[in-house]
Amino acid sequence: MLTEKRYEAILDMIKRNRTVSVQELTEKLGISESTARRDLTALDNIGKIKKVYGGAVALTVDYATKDLSMTEKSSLYFEEKDRIAKYAAALIRPDDFVFIDAGTTTQLLTEHITQTQAVYVTNSLKHASILAGKGCRTILLGGELKNITEALVGSETVDALQKYNFTIGFFGTNGADEALGCTTPDISEAMVKKNAIFRCARAYVLCDHSKFHKISPVTFARFNAVTFITDKITIEKYKGYNNIVEVE
Repeated sequence: MLTEKRYEAILDMIKRNRTVSVQELTEKLGISESTARRDLTALDNIGKIKKVYGGAVALTVDYATKDLSMTEKSSLYFEEKDRIAKYAAALIRPDDFVFIDAGTTTQLLTEHITQTQAVYVTNSLKHASILAGKGCRTILLGGELKNITEALVGSETVDALQKYNFTIGFFGTNGADEALGCTTPDISEAMVKKNAIFRCARAYVLCDHSKFHKISPVTFARFNAVTFITDKITIEKYKGYNNIVEVE
């Protein structure tokens, strides 16, 4: 396929779906990954698209490059997050070995937990304190404390995860996109999320409606690798996915 034709095809895909991944381009256009990346770079350079990690997005897509503080995030969509958290807490069984990611919605989850027979592992100081206060057996992972999200991250945290196999896990995300997956601004936090999800038999992402079709720099999970628990789907393209649970 000629270069100009590839550009047209790529722009058409992004116009229809708002995003595209390198993998999608290789499969649908029959080109190599290096060619796909080179084409995306060229289109980014002339201002047609915005190239991101693993693909590209339309210029109008909401792209979040920085984390908000826990205080800032906790005031956003509180009622929706609380409903999501309450639903998620009810999924925990007495014999579960649970991972709980740092974050505002997952903090609400810990506040709703009534299942004290399960064992909990977390990379959040705040979450560990809440769980221990309920009398739950709680394991706090070590690592570097990331002040803005109050999460323990880094190689020490990732290494600590390697000995665990979770029956269920709950995660936060900054963005959820069908092409680029679950994303977060910080690579060290992404690596913790990615490794924990890999070690979960069931992985749930607690994600209010504002996170869909939003993208951050680093992908930590494919869209179809997790189950989303959300308050409602407001974007038509995400309706009908069997891995999205809407909580009334």
